[in-house]
Amino acid sequence: MKSNWWKILGILLLLYAFLFGILTPLKPGLPSVYPINGQTGSTLTLDISGYNTHFDQTQEQRVWLKLDNQSLLASSITTTSSNQLKATFDIPAFLPSKDEVVELSLVTDNEIDGASVLPSAIFIKQTTVDSIKGQALWQNTSIENLHQKEGISFPYRNILRETIRNLYFHVSLWFAMFILLTAAVVYSIKYLNKGNINDDHRAYSLISIAVVYGLLGCATGSIWAKNTWGTWWTMDVKLNMSAIFMLIYLAYFVLRGSFQDEIKRARLTSVYNIFAFASIIPLLFVIPRLVDSLHPGNGGNPGFGGEDLDNTMRMAFYPAIIGMTLLGFWISDLRYRLALLADKLLDRD
Repeated sequence: MKSNWWKILGILLLLYAFLFGILTPLKPGLPSVYPINGQTGSTLTLDISGYNTHFDQTQEQRVWLKLDNQSLLASSITTTSSNQLKATFDIPAFLPSKDEVVELSLVTDNEIDGASVLPSAIFIKQTTVDSIKGQALWQNTSIENLHQKEGISFPYRNILRETIRNLYFHVSLWFAMFILLTAAVVYSIKYLNKGNINDDHRAYSLISIAVVYGLLGCATGSIWAKNTWGTWWTMDVKLNMSAIFMLIYLAYFVLRGSFQDEIKRARLTSVYNIFAFASIIPLLFVIPRLVDSLHPGNGGNPGFGGEDLDNTMRMAFYPAIIGMTLLGFWISDLRYRLALLADKLLDRD
């Protein structure tokens, strides 16, 4: 039992991350608003849709249109259900901007749901541009005294919504894969240095599980892409570089199966593993940052951070990485033992 503590820890961490990641609700959010266009000097009534909201149970509901540091408070609010309300705005004749068409964010706040923001919710066209008058008309409705949502919840993001939970599977699989591949290249270097065939078996076992993790990472990423981008796969540079990276490691198994001599196979595949591992840096960390990319963290598209990956999500994200890594080492250890048994059977023959 003492020698297996890390295996038990890995399973417990994965169970915790899975249950916590699935059962924790999302914070209230604003999926959509209609209409999305308006005109200065007019009355604009917006139909606002909420998610996990309690509009019909609140005592104080406030709604603003926000432009930079200026805001406009709704003149009247009508609640139709827990996730639907109507907000009416008297749009001034001028906006605090020199642009003819201005994007405004929508902000809601109440004592139950807290504050929610829908960026670039409304496009207002002004017939006459006078930013000085616009600032005077928008200065007396500042956004302040916002409420905070009580309880543990994950951040709501319009594009991601419930799929934000895939962070615990897709990203943790790739993190664990990198750790396993790092351990594998260490064993390959050890084999080339000392010639112990068991080090080659270790490297092969680790790469076997790492490749499985990588394929599962591609699969979960494809499912995520379908829900957020509308397609299973796109010609995005990060996706294509990941596919090339996986093909490089799949070729490792082809190379390994091409030799009958154990020593020659171990030497060549150890050298190949070192170069394959070195390809991670240009393929996954350099090239995707040089061009535009849909994938978060590449090509000007920011990765998860700040509110996207808040402290609540980290409570499941980090344990998921550790648990997935420990599980990978456990399975690779079983694969390594099978390789040793195969060697003993060959020696008997």
